[in-house]
Amino acid sequence: HVSEAEAHWAKVLKQLRSKYGELYRQDNVILSGTHTHSGPGGYFQYTLFWITSKGLVQPALKSIVNGIVKSIDIAHENMKKGRLFINRGTVENSQINRSPFSYLANPESERNRYSSNTDKEMVLLKMVDEDGHELGLISWFAVHPVSMNNSNHLVNSDNMGYASYLFEQEKNKGMLPGEGSFVAAFASSNLGDVSPNTRGPFCTNTGESCDNPQSTCPIGGAAMCMAKGPGKDMFESTRIIGQNIYLKAKELYEKASQEVTGPLSTAHQWVNMSNVSVELNATHTVRTCKPALGHSFAAGTIDGVGAFNFTQGSVEGDPFWDQIRDQLLGEPSNETKACHKPKPILFNTGEMTWPHPWHPDIVDVQIAAIGSLAILAVPGEFTTMSGRRLREAVQSEFDSHGTPGMNVVIAGLCNVYTHYISTYEEYQLQRYEAASTIYGPHTLSAYIQLYRGLAKAIALNGTRELSPGPEPPFFNVTSLTLLPSLSTESAPAGKTFGDVLEEVRQEYREVRGEVAEVTFVGANPRNSAENTHNFLTVERYSNISSSWRVVLNDASWDTRFYWSKGSRGQSNVTIEWHIPAGTEPGVYRLRYFGHYKKRATLVRVISVPFEGSSSAFQITAP
Repeated sequence: HVSEAEAHWAKVLKQLRSKYGELYRQDNVILSGTHTHSGPGGYFQYTLFWITSKGLVQPALKSIVNGIVKSIDIAHENMKKGRLFINRGTVENSQINRSPFSYLANPESERNRYSSNTDKEMVLLKMVDEDGHELGLISWFAVHPVSMNNSNHLVNSDNMGYASYLFEQEKNKGMLPGEGSFVAAFASSNLGDVSPNTRGPFCTNTGESCDNPQSTCPIGGAAMCMAKGPGKDMFESTRIIGQNIYLKAKELYEKASQEVTGPLSTAHQWVNMSNVSVELNATHTVRTCKPALGHSFAAGTIDGVGAFNFTQGSVEGDPFWDQIRDQLLGEPSNETKACHKPKPILFNTGEMTWPHPWHPDIVDVQIAAIGSLAILAVPGEFTTMSGRRLREAVQSEFDSHGTPGMNVVIAGLCNVYTHYISTYEEYQLQRYEAASTIYGPHTLSAYIQLYRGLAKAIALNGTRELSPGPEPPFFNVTSLTLLPSLSTESAPAGKTFGDVLEEVRQEYREVRGEVAEVTFVGANPRNSAENTHNFLTVERYSNISSSWRVVLNDASWDTRFYWSKGSRGQSNVTIEWHIPAGTEPGVYRLRYFGHYKKRATLVRVISVPFEGSSSAFQITAP
């Protein structure tokens, strides 16, 4: 689930420092995740996130860091003078609140000020150079990229990624994904309780609604309660929601006329979130807590249920799980229990230090102001109402210090991941988002106090006087993994890596639903993690140049890559191309690129590159 990490941060900044000196620093670089639940795991330095990925996966971390640095290099080398334009508008039919019962716990007078229990506004920043040539955009919109649910085993970028893909395909005509100069970035906002699965939660076994405070089904309990998107399956739902987001972004982009001008400034602090003193009013001071996750964290959400039949909204612990936790991980201290009330603690992560800390104590808070636009880089997922309170507080801080009329946007999932931030009232109900508010009931109040401080420093030109705060620890986490190391691989007798096992048909018609498919003798895709390359291409034969031209790759929406592991070091790879209507008739082929592990000496295993190709096939008009 995690989108970014301090581990990346440190490594990215180290590489930037060696290249650019003091140009790119902690205070002026923001690492923000689009956020997908369908990515490779195992690249986060805190122990909790290793449970699902069986430890730290070094190649995954390495390739992500290298990719981030490379993109900054490319941007740096192509830097131009330019102009910025801002626009905002409403995105319809693309989200629901997945914890409506928690939202209703907020004061009625506050709820009455809003027409919806989600934020439907998209804010878009358009970038052009001095001559008006289009460079790119960033848009912020609050929706979870979980149109692909947890039954999906493909790596993909979900609805936000699809919106980005559509925009870039349109602007970089004839280019492959990731090529071309136009960049369309779709960023997260306060999406904590916002789901794209607009039909709401249903019991997967009986088909009845499970839109109740516990998100539980009469038969099968909470594990059966899953939200459905607007489409007939998750691929179609991703496409529909992604397209809605893209179409609104396109409209806002084309009409953007309000120019953003003024100075650039950034404010950054590290803060120990497990011990912030918050002044609620003149007489009341409260504190944040050491991080801990409640029982409902394990329940998951209607977008991706947890294991073991935990239910949402648990304000009482479960003696069975509590006993297992106490024996394995140690019982939470009375102080932590009291601090987190009414949360029944499942994992007292702030008191768990083996083999490394399980959760961060030291967290980044950061604001970047570009003229009249203030980007609040927040380290987690604020719920709808939490985000509204934060934006409003920061806005009034700017207003009262002589910089009125600021456009305040929340950029979610920045720099480090600290789960969710629910309001104090939502916290009392202990659904998933509240159980995952790890610094206790006053987490939001603490963040509001901190971001007000940053906003004030920017408004009064006092960012230099801000204390940097306590630096986060960096521990050497290279050694720990439960994933078996990749062993040598073999091909079936008489075959070699990349050979075709099941061939394509000779002809396909250009109609919806046609799928060209080929199966190869394959190897573990993890072997290729260190070598950034394509796993597959779709190529079209050009009679004019008598050569093959790549028309799609593994990042294209219509291609899929499946790896299936067999026995005795053997495995297969199947490549599918879901041929869309409108495909140009002609001669095509599918290609596969991989690496296999081979023993070079008694102690050394090396990765050997190989490739495979299907036969040529014809696509004909319907």
